[in-house]
Amino acid sequence: MRRSHPDIAEVRITEQEIAERVRTLGEEISRDYEGKDLVLVGILKGATLFLADLVRHIDIPLSFDFVAIGSYGADTRTSGVVRILKDLDEPVESRHVLVIEDVMDTGMTLRLSYLMDNLRSRRAASVRVCTLLDKPSRRKTDAAADYRGFVVDEEYVVGYGLDYGGRYRSLPYIGVLKPEIYGGG
Repeated sequence: MRRSHPDIAEVRITEQEIAERVRTLGEEISRDYEGKDLVLVGILKGATLFLADLVRHIDIPLSFDFVAIGSYGADTRTSGVVRILKDLDEPVESRHVLVIEDVMDTGMTLRLSYLMDNLRSRRAASVRVCTLLDKPSRRKTDAAADYRGFVVDEEYVVGYGLDYGGRYRSLPYIGVLKPEIYGGG
């Protein structure tokens, strides 16, 4: 097993725990979407590792694609203006869309809501969400994931796709970043 990174205060979710939960999610999704035309839509960049592992545990036919979502202007928290930076390559009309997200918290709720509305406007048969991490304590709306890997507290976590300043995504576990690294201490 890889040693913990020196910037990590504590490993919150181990590589083994992630692997087991991803396997279970894959089984649930396979069961729920049996006989349906399923497309997974990963939100770049954070959901990439999660999606890659998840598709290997879904044993029904599917396809997957990626989107990148951003906000206009420097003041992204208050502007409320969202845009798609990288769109889907294939249409989703009449297909069952499962959006794959790394973490659901306050920061992604607005952008995720925008994406869900956008996909519905494209006449998808259904649009649901699967998130690796859920931070309900930070959410200011009643948005909820249809599938969720883990519920985590309000901590700055990185690893397994989640980053700080573009770093730490490659860690095979979810770890709590030391506050002095991000100015929280």
